[in-house]
Amino acid sequence: MKTYMANAKTVERKWYVVDATGMPLGRLASQVADILTGKNKTIFTPHVDTGDFVVVINSDKVVLTGKKLEHKKARWHTGYIGGLKEVGYDTLMANSSDKVVVKAVKGMLPKTSLGRKQITRLHVYKTAEHPHQAQNPEEVTLKGVRE
Repeated sequence: MKTYMANAKTVERKWYVVDATGMPLGRLASQVADILTGKNKTIFTPHVDTGDFVVVINSDKVVLTGKKLEHKKARWHTGYIGGLKEVGYDTLMANSSDKVVVKAVKGMLPKTSLGRKQITRLHVYKTAEHPHQAQNPEEVTLKGVRE
């Protein structure tokens, strides 16, 4: 039996819509990352980009479990001396919940040029409206706890 190796030219990409209402952030991010990398397909090949497009809606309704909303911090450095910045997730969720979802999914993708290409197929929106109706995206229900 031969091992099948996917070719970049033969990959067919589909569009999926994921409703993030009531989903824990980590569960949502890990399952969206699997779709972006193509691990849900039978033709998955680690060195070929076999993933699909994902549209995440209702990112304002994502849930952080435990006391992460009060205690968890997002940190980054500006590149200047003393330029360490820190913002709480309560502020991030109130102002830019779409960036929180992108950051969580990006952390679960490979840290290579392949991962940077895969994150470009993720589209996150705060509400239920999105401009991708022309692509006829399929509704996907992810496994996870909904409150």
